[in-house]
Amino acid sequence: MDKYVSKYPFLGITQVMFIGEYRHTIDEKKRLAIPAKFRKDLGRGAVITRGIDNCLVVYPQKEWENMADKLGRLPGSQLEARGFARIMLAGAMNVGFDQLGRILVPDYLKEYAFLKKEVVITGLYNRLEIWEAARWNDYKKKAEKEVGDLASKLGELGI
Repeated sequence: MDKYVSKYPFLGITQVMFIGEYRHTIDEKKRLAIPAKFRKDLGRGAVITRGIDNCLVVYPQKEWENMADKLGRLPGSQLEARGFARIMLAGAMNVGFDQLGRILVPDYLKEYAFLKKEVVITGLYNRLEIWEAARWNDYKKKAEKEVGDLASKLGELGI
C-alpha cells in the first residue's frame, strides 16, 4: 500500500500519509512524472522547494501553508532562523501537473539537489522528497547501517 488515510473519517479527519519509494526520470524538458498514487492526494498542484540533505521536497498545498506559517513565525532576529526561512521560502515554487502527471522542476532546484536524469521520489508522511538516484542510494545504505543507533536515540524521545 502506498498511502494511508486516517481511520477517523467520521470525525472529518482524513490525513493522507505518503509512503513508498519510486524511481523516475527527468526528461530533456525538465519534467518529472509524479507517481499516480501520490498525484490524487496532491490535488491540482503542490509546492516544491529545497529540502534538507540536498533533496527537494514536494508539499500538498495545505501542508505547505502550515509549513510557511511556521517559517513566517520564526524570529527574524536569529541568524539561523532567518537563513532557514529564506532557503525554504525563496526556493519554493507552485507546480501543477500536466496531462501525464508531470511537474516542471526549475533549474535552480535541479542544481541544488544535483538532479540529472534518474531520481527517486519517496513518500514521507505528509510530503514527498525527490533525490538524485545515486545520492539516495548512498544515503539509504548509510542510514540502514545506522538504524540500530537511530532506533535507540528515537527511543529516548518515546518513539
